Amino acid sequence: MLSDQIINELQAIVGNANISTEKADRICYSYDATQQSFLPEVVLHPGSAEEISRVMKLANRELIPVFPRGAGSGFTGGSLPTKGGIVLCTERLDKILEIDEENLIATVEPGVITGQFQKAVEKVGLFYPPDPASLKFSTLGGNVAECAGGPRCVKYGVTKDFIIGLEVVTPTGDIITTGGPTMKGVVGYDLTKLLCGSEGTLGVITRIIIKLLPLPEAKKTMLVLFSSIDGAAQAVSAIIRDKIIPTTLEFMDGRTLDCVRQGTGLVVPDEARAVLIIEVDGDREFLDKQVNRIAELIKPLGVVETRIATTPEESEALWQIRRSVSASLRKVNPDKFNEDICVPRSKVPEMIRKVDAIADKYQIPIVNFGHAGDGNIHVNIMVNKKVSGDILKAEGAIQEVFKAALELGGTMSGEHGVGIAKAPYIPLEITPAAALYMKAIKRALDPNNILNPGKIFFDEENPIEYDD
Repeated sequence: MLSDQIINELQAIVGNANISTEKADRICYSYDATQQSFLPEVVLHPGSAEEISRVMKLANRELIPVFPRGAGSGFTGGSLPTKGGIVLCTERLDKILEIDEENLIATVEPGVITGQFQKAVEKVGLFYPPDPASLKFSTLGGNVAECAGGPRCVKYGVTKDFIIGLEVVTPTGDIITTGGPTMKGVVGYDLTKLLCGSEGTLGVITRIIIKLLPLPEAKKTMLVLFSSIDGAAQAVSAIIRDKIIPTTLEFMDGRTLDCVRQGTGLVVPDEARAVLIIEVDGDREFLDKQVNRIAELIKPLGVVETRIATTPEESEALWQIRRSVSASLRKVNPDKFNEDICVPRSKVPEMIRKVDAIADKYQIPIVNFGHAGDGNIHVNIMVNKKVSGDILKAEGAIQEVFKAALELGGTMSGEHGVGIAKAPYIPLEITPAAALYMKAIKRALDPNNILNPGKIFFDEENPIEYDD
């Protein structure tokens, strides 16, 4: 436990109202979307980069682990205080400091909620595309730390493609800036990109400079039901090959549709075994032309039914099928492991078949949906943790899913990160030489292993092991 003297020093840094050692408060910051829980010794809510700097210097002096935290919505345990210590919550740093309409940039603090930021820039005719499913409650700082994606990244890219500058407190307590408000800059190493996706292991983000785009004039949504996942995948390739890049290309496989049928009142034809939700945006006069061209391209590919929204309300109704999935999954089993593999988009049908074979082997339901436009598949392994053996089955299935994705030239994480959940599988994807290179960066920047220790790579004293 931290001594009273250290608690008093921390209190002097952040103020009496912004520190808690009460167990009830500490429990609130002990878990994330993985539902794993590790109790911190103290929770801090600093109000500035200077306060965070002082906290980090104290932590280095006393060798106390520090765990940065946004909204705690991550799926891989990236913010979990696995070694107790200090949870450093950025909720108070929640200001949109500037929206620069002339230069199409914004400057924000890390605690700004993603969805609220999107609404703020859209009010002045601007657009921030990254749209993780958690956008209504996840923070921009967390999005940067995990390099969040979302459905629109097929056209616009992921978080790192819009981050052009950062203010960061280093693991040893220095305050640095990376990048800046210009669209170009090649002086020194690109530390902005290094920090984006580093999962809070290399620095605490305190300010973010974001590139914006003009808000598209309009959008149009269509839902297409296919007789097979192969037809849906071929449709994705056909659309992009025709030089049409939709805003979103979301897919659901046959098992997902079975869940939707059983868990909701939504009408889905029995012969449908895959779905694409296709959305295009841009100048209003071109949208009908694009939608009609897409319908023409995919018609020979086993289309069962096509629904095209003509109003925002109809568009929302089409998206309701996609949004109903998470709730309907609970009808299969009460617990899930949500993995986010990514493969080349042409390999999606082959990956789905491999996953189906894994589900049959372990006799465990696996439901797949995700972002077809970039091959990002959300593999939901459904279990009942109260049933003996289900967890072991899930662990075996997860490892085989990762191996299958890698065999197809993919990755075991497209947008959720590594955290602690995927750390045991790092050797499957990253070579020993590359791992050493990354660990050397961590050791150089965080010599006392103070900041978010144990994430991405296990500690040196706990070597990673996995099945051959």
